[in-house]
Amino acid sequence: MVMAARTLRIHAELAELAGVRQFIRDVAADAGAPVECLEDLVQAVDEAATNVITHGYEGAPGWIDVSATAEGDDLVIRVEDDAPPFDPTTRPEPDLTIPPLERRPGGMGVHLIRAATDSMTYRPRPGGGNILTLVRSMRPRQKEAG
Repeated sequence: MVMAARTLRIHAELAELAGVRQFIRDVAADAGAPVECLEDLVQAVDEAATNVITHGYEGAPGWIDVSATAEGDDLVIRVEDDAPPFDPTTRPEPDLTIPPLERRPGGMGVHLIRAATDSMTYRPRPGGGNILTLVRSMRPRQKEAG
């Protein structure tokens, strides 16, 4: 399935995140994505946009573009901004052996993005800023044997 790219631009403000979540829900539903895929993408994009707002712009004015396309069985989401460069793909995994109540607050966003997507790639934006591309298959995930 090929779906024309759809884009949403928001002000880099936490109050705008509800619109981003709805945009992702609408795009995933229009592409026929199962609920699991939709929920994963909402989580991943919400985390990515929150990181841009709180850590990238640090309260300064700015914008975030979220674009989405369906390519074959994949939904491809691109989060673009002009905040200072930051490559989340270089962040180490958190130490999950530390009980949650003993961990410092924060630091789980990139881990959650990785867990909710099939791939996360980063590249600097020409002229400054960041482009984060998230890919999630619309096919059901295999359950891990436990």
